[in-house]
Amino acid sequence: MVATENQYRILLYYKYVPIENPVAFADEHRAFCQELGVKGRILVSHEGVNGTISGTVEQTQKYMDYMHQHPLFHDMTFKVDEYHKHAFKKLFVRPKKELVTWRLEEDVNPSETTGKRLSPKEFYELLQRDDVIVVDGRNDYEYDIGHFRNAIRPDVKTTREFPEWIRKNLSQYKDKKIITYCTGGIRCEKLTAFMLKEGFKDVAQLDGGIVTYAKDPEVKGKLFYGKCYVFDERISVPINQEEDVVVGKCYHCGKPEDRYINCEYDMCHKQHICCPECEEKYQGYCSKECEEKDLVKYEG
Repeated sequence: MVATENQYRILLYYKYVPIENPVAFADEHRAFCQELGVKGRILVSHEGVNGTISGTVEQTQKYMDYMHQHPLFHDMTFKVDEYHKHAFKKLFVRPKKELVTWRLEEDVNPSETTGKRLSPKEFYELLQRDDVIVVDGRNDYEYDIGHFRNAIRPDVKTTREFPEWIRKNLSQYKDKKIITYCTGGIRCEKLTAFMLKEGFKDVAQLDGGIVTYAKDPEVKGKLFYGKCYVFDERISVPINQEEDVVVGKCYHCGKPEDRYINCEYDMCHKQHICCPECEEKYQGYCSKECEEKDLVKYEG
């Protein structure tokens, strides 16, 4: 059967809720997902569940119904995007120590303490105030392709680098009003919990993240410039429904661009912003060194 346009959907979801035996839960959940036919990445820990999957409309509906019938996830919120095919090649369901890898000296529990949740409208209104500090709760490469206006760029490549970065760069704002955001909301749950523990007085988060903000019929993604990086085969998606502003720059020539590609050299595979002209010019490699190494591999 040939897939028709929008026959598939992508689900993004999480919930912080205690799970007694993550390994057993992951095994049972994997078996269910395999039988259902969905693909994607699902993490299970003592903290809860974090997942993003793709499947047909029928498959994804059955998945949501199944989760809503579970006593732990009856109120699970799903962010739903239509798509024309699977957004993942495989299915991974894995038990992990943490849903988001922070590796804090002393852990925080978002189900007990976290920043105030802001609706898209509340967040939009605060974005326009000069006395509010806006903190991007994602990694630097995600910021580079798209972010909210005036947001502080985090100089981090992994979430575990956030504690040190916050202590070094945000300590002077402990008495200021701070609003944070991430893709779907899960990273800001722990980010704001950590900041409150560090002594920040007024910390809030965009409820549902950027993807929820994009779909709000009132704000329409306004004041988000560029595209939102996503962890599936789409790589990035548009957010602002009224204004298309390109904030990314080509890794090679510096020209405005909003598309990521992976380096052609498999041992590198570096994801970098690249314009179509430079992709052709450099044959998809991020550097001359990678091109030469790849050539040696084939000649050898």
